[in-house]
This record gives sequence, C-alpha cells and structure tokens, in this order.
Amino acid sequence: MSEQKSSEVVEEITADDQVARIFEWRRGFNAMHLIDLGVRLGLFRAFSESPNSKASHIAQSLKLHSPYVETWCITAYSFGLLEGEEDRSFRLAPYMDQILGNSGHPRYLGGYVRLGTEFATEDHRYCLEAFRTGDTVAFQGRSETFADVIAESTAGLQVLSARKLLPELPGLQERLDARGSILEVGCGTGKHLIQLTKAFPEARCIGVDIDPTGIKAANAALAKAGVSDRVSLIEADIADAVDAETVDAVVMIEVLHEIDPKFRQSVIDGCYKALRSGGWLLIIDETYPSTLEESRRKDFLFPIQTGFEELTWGNVVPTRPEQESLLRDAGFDGEIGRSLIGEGFTVLTAQKSN
Repeated sequence: MSEQKSSEVVEEITADDQVARIFEWRRGFNAMHLIDLGVRLGLFRAFSESPNSKASHIAQSLKLHSPYVETWCITAYSFGLLEGEEDRSFRLAPYMDQILGNSGHPRYLGGYVRLGTEFATEDHRYCLEAFRTGDTVAFQGRSETFADVIAESTAGLQVLSARKLLPELPGLQERLDARGSILEVGCGTGKHLIQLTKAFPEARCIGVDIDPTGIKAANAALAKAGVSDRVSLIEADIADAVDAETVDAVVMIEVLHEIDPKFRQSVIDGCYKALRSGGWLLIIDETYPSTLEESRRKDFLFPIQTGFEELTWGNVVPTRPEQESLLRDAGFDGEIGRSLIGEGFTVLTAQKSN
C-alpha cells in the first residue's frame, strides 16, 4: 500500500518553478520576434544559402548593421535556431532551412510566426477594449497583406491536402483524373487552388469565398500561375454558389472555426448538397476541448491557443461533438474519419452515400 501511494505522489510546485515558467514564456515572446526579424530581413535564407558564415559576412551581403546581426546570431544560437563554432561562424540548426529558410517548403512556418507578430499583437492590444464591450474585428475584409499572411501560414496544410490527403481518399483520384471537380470553400488568396491544379491536372477547380479581398488576390495569383482557365472563382456563400451534385470533393482548410456558429450548419449543408454521390468532404481545422481535463492535454494546446488568439476575430473553435453533429445533420451517415496532424490540426473526412 505504501509503495502504491509513494508512486502516486506528485512533486510539489514551488514559487520558483512558477517564476521560471513566466520567464520561459517571456523568452518565447522574444523568440517569436527574433524569428520574425530573421524572416523579414532574409537572415534565415542567407544562412541557408551560405552556411558556416560569420555575422559580418551575412550583414554585408544583406546591407545590415553588423553589430545588430552579431547579437541576433548569438541569440538565435541560444534559442537553438542556429548552430555555431568558436570562431563565431554560424549555420542553421537541423531542419531550420525547411522551417524558416524556404518559404516554398511544406514545413515552412515563417507565415505563422508573422501572423502572430504582425497581426495577433495588434489584436491583443484591442482586447483591452473588446473585453469590456464584446466587440470583434471581422476576419473578412482586412488588407491584402493580412490575406496573404493567412494563406502563407497554412501553406503546408495546402500541400498536404493536395499531395497526400485528397489522393488517398478511396475512389477520388480516379474521379478527378476523369475530369471531375473539386470545390474549395473559403479559398482565400487561391494558393491552395493552384496546388490542386498541379496535383490533379485533369480536374476542374472551383473556389468560393465571401471575402472580396481574398477573391481579388486569388484572381491575380491564378493569372500569374497560368491556371485561370481551369479555376472558377465565386464571391458568395456556398449555399448559393454551386449547383447540387456537381462536384466530387469539397475541401475546407482552417475555415470551419472561422464561420459564425449560427451559419455553420448551412455551410456544411451546402457542401453536402454540392457533392455527387460517393463524393468526399475533407476538413482540416482544429478541435476545441470538450472538458477542462482535455484543455491541458498536448493535442489540445494548439486549438486552445487559436481560440484565444482569434477571440476578437469572432472565431469559435468547435468541439468534437459539435463537428460531428454538423456532419451528421447535413446527411453524412457513414464513418467520419478523424486524425491528428502537426501540432494539433484535426483532419475530418466524410463521404456522401451512393
């Protein structure tokens, strides 16, 4: 009995432990801004192209102030973003060339960091007033820069969707190779649609969004990529945008939690209506904890963070029961696929019955 009790003893948390946590979080705040500087100034890219370089060399190549770059490098080394030698030459830490040095890589997180440093920072300041009034600043209708950063922050998910998740859905590849069609709900600036045209060269793609800023940017991006003839863009609600039973797949990437809860059912209903029999719905989003106990589990930490960070956007992250109720009420009566990827993204799949 005594052995069992001793094995269940939880080490007491001290005041110093709690102080250390605050200092660690404050260090994380600085780390985000250090990464932001490295991305904006091209420091990560420069070290990716010229590994084992000294700060003075990188500063000269980028026309930056050498003492500042030296301090940046030492700090980045301390954070584990750079590796270095005693002669003060530095190189990127393992995988940082993908994560922060190459904006075209699926693992790239520079856009996600920038979303925090540039936009979330301002939104957190707005919280002082919003907590008194309950007001929100709508996600839609912001600047083109905001739309671009949002798209950049989900670039890895776009590649994953087009190159892996959609092709693995049973029967879908064959449909799309036979000139089938894919609908993206909340297409934003069109970057995922471009990925879809590459992954499924025979398919017709449709993008729907209610944000005119995103649609404008998407038109420009599609034209630049030379795929405008294969993609239709519609500024409207899904319920009014697409005829019934005309598409083989519907995709939503980081969109569900951005829809006002009052309108979510009508959006999912519209997705179901648009699908042909046997067609697939793919949703990549986040799942909010259903219980207090879940809120401290690792797989819910990212959704918890999103729920707070996007509070003043008016976004509410749905729980698992809420997600599954939306799908069931729309008419999806088969198995609902559910898996977790990355740091806390939920992948949901559902097929419309034949």
